[in-house]
Amino acid sequence: MSNRILSYAVVAMLAFAVTSCKQKAADKVSSANMENAVQRDAQQAKVPVMSFESKEHDFGQIAYGAPQEKIFEFTNTGDAPLIITDAKSSCGCTVPDYPKNQPIAPGESGSLVVKFNGTGANQVTKSITLNTNTATGTEMLRIKAFIQPRQNGTFEAPFKTTN
Repeated sequence: MSNRILSYAVVAMLAFAVTSCKQKAADKVSSANMENAVQRDAQQAKVPVMSFESKEHDFGQIAYGAPQEKIFEFTNTGDAPLIITDAKSSCGCTVPDYPKNQPIAPGESGSLVVKFNGTGANQVTKSITLNTNTATGTEMLRIKAFIQPRQNGTFEAPFKTTN
């Protein structure tokens, strides 16, 4: 008897679950929520675009240890504010100076200064990686130079370290 009652209870619960799920999903959607979703999706489609005249600079031949500096100009050609959250170079001899976390509106321009201390041997290439809110999330800049040897023919560091 208890098995029969249990069976009826299970059948009743299944019947209730099936009939309650048959409500039309469209009846549950409000026009206000749809309007909000459309606006949200349109806003998310807007992204900044970081446009450079050039993403690479060649200093040419430079004397060993001669400090160099390059200003990279850029424009936000996208349709949302551009933000640079971080800039890192491939080595300690290259230092980027950038507008950290400062929104650059669409159509506005900015600059990023890259300082290079002129060390290395022969042809060197250094990269600067920018973390941004662009579609790709990163932008890459490069500087190059041919480092001439010191007068004595060596490529010693221009500073001394002590132990």
